Amino acid sequence: MNTCCVKFKENPVLFILITVLLICVIAVLIFWAMNLYKQNYYIGKNPQIDRTITIMGEGKVTAIPDIANVTLGMQNTNLNIQVAQKKNSDTMNALIAQLTALGISKDDIQTTNYNIYPQYDYSSSRQTLTGYTVSQDVTVKIRQTDKVDQVLKIAGDLKLNQVGGLSFAIDNPETYRQQARILALQNAKDKAEALAKIMGVNLGKVISFAESSNGVTPYPMMVSDKAVSGIGGGGTAPSVSVGSQDIIIDASIVYELN
Repeated sequence: MNTCCVKFKENPVLFILITVLLICVIAVLIFWAMNLYKQNYYIGKNPQIDRTITIMGEGKVTAIPDIANVTLGMQNTNLNIQVAQKKNSDTMNALIAQLTALGISKDDIQTTNYNIYPQYDYSSSRQTLTGYTVSQDVTVKIRQTDKVDQVLKIAGDLKLNQVGGLSFAIDNPETYRQQARILALQNAKDKAEALAKIMGVNLGKVISFAESSNGVTPYPMMVSDKAVSGIGGGGTAPSVSVGSQDIIIDASIVYELN
C-alpha cells in the first residue's frame, strides 16, 4: 500500500487541510485567468463605443483683409560700382521717405534683399567685365489698405523696376476663427439633435472634439514692370481691389447617446 495513503488514513485532518488548500489554489487560478481574459478583451476598446455618435459641422466667416504686403525694389548696372550703389541708394532712400510721409511706419518697411555682383561679357575669347549690378528690395506692410494704390504710384514715379508679391491678409485672424468655430459647433449640434430625434435617442455629453482650419492664406496679386511703368511720371494711381477672404472651421464632435 502507498505510504502517502496510509498517512492520510492515519491523519484525516491532514487530508482535509491538503484538500482545502488545493481547492483554494484552483479557485485562485480560475479567478486570475478570468481577470486576465477581461483585461485582454477590453484593451483598446471603449465599452461605450456603440453608444456614441460622431457629427461634422462647418462654420464660415467672410472677412475683409486689413493689411497688404508688397515687395518694392530697384536694380541697376554701371561699370563703376560706386555709381551703381549711389543710384540705387538714392532711389530706395527716396522711396522710404515718401512711404513714411504717406503714414507708413519705418517698422513696417523691411529690407529683404541687397546684392552686388559683377557682369561679364563672354562673347570674346576672354572674360570681360561689363559692370556691376546692385539690387535692393524692401517688403512693405501697408496697414491702411486704401493706401495701396498710392504706394504703387510712388513705385511708378520713382521708376522702380522690381515690384511684385502684392498680397492681402488679415492681421488678427484668430478673432474670425473663433467666430467660425462657434458656428461650426452650433452646426454640428443642430445636426446631432436632428439625427438623435430620428433615431429616438437623447444626446448626452460631448466625448471629444477636433477641428481643422483652412489657414487664411493671403491672396497674392502680382504687379508687372509694364504696369508700374505705365503709372509713372505723374500718372493716376492704379486701382487695386482688396476683395474678401473666407475663414472656415471644420469641427468633428463625438456625442454620448442616452
